[in-house]
Amino acid sequence: MSFNLVIEIISVVFSLIFLILLMRENIWCWLFGILSSLLSIYLFIEAKLYSESILYSFYAAIGVYGWWVWSAKKDGILPVVKWHWRKSLIAFGGSAVLAAVLGIYFKTYTDAESPYVDASTTAFSFLASYLEAHKVLSAWVYWIVINATSVWLYHSRGLQIYSILMVVYAALSVLGLYRWNKQFNTQVL
Repeated sequence: MSFNLVIEIISVVFSLIFLILLMRENIWCWLFGILSSLLSIYLFIEAKLYSESILYSFYAAIGVYGWWVWSAKKDGILPVVKWHWRKSLIAFGGSAVLAAVLGIYFKTYTDAESPYVDASTTAFSFLASYLEAHKVLSAWVYWIVINATSVWLYHSRGLQIYSILMVVYAALSVLGLYRWNKQFNTQVL
């Protein structure tokens, strides 16, 4: 078994633990997300998915931020919220612009594979990660689309285990949306 495959397997296991704990709103999700992200950075550089390596560097940082945000609540509970449509539209527009800029840069100046798809999943993952740190319900909608797109992206670069992980992530993201929506509808704000 190659070194890269071992790193990929460990990272995927940590990623699954992260997502399951996130869905359960367990603060320890952030530790597993950070560890998985740090391992993934190396793999994505090797696969020439440079936007993804930037994204996973961001994931490690947002993991620290998410842990801080979730632990800052005095009662330990951060409520699920919805953003106003204007705020959501601005965030979507900013992510689309970032995706275009990253795509153009990596297409023009690097040997990146699928630079525009890679840049789009990266830019919108920045947004979705921020949303999940603040328990904004729409984070799960972004993750469903991002994860479904990433199935193809990772498969095309020979990262089969990551591709399978994205299938699982897409399915679990649907469940996460359901769970957080149920909590949103039953919580007292």
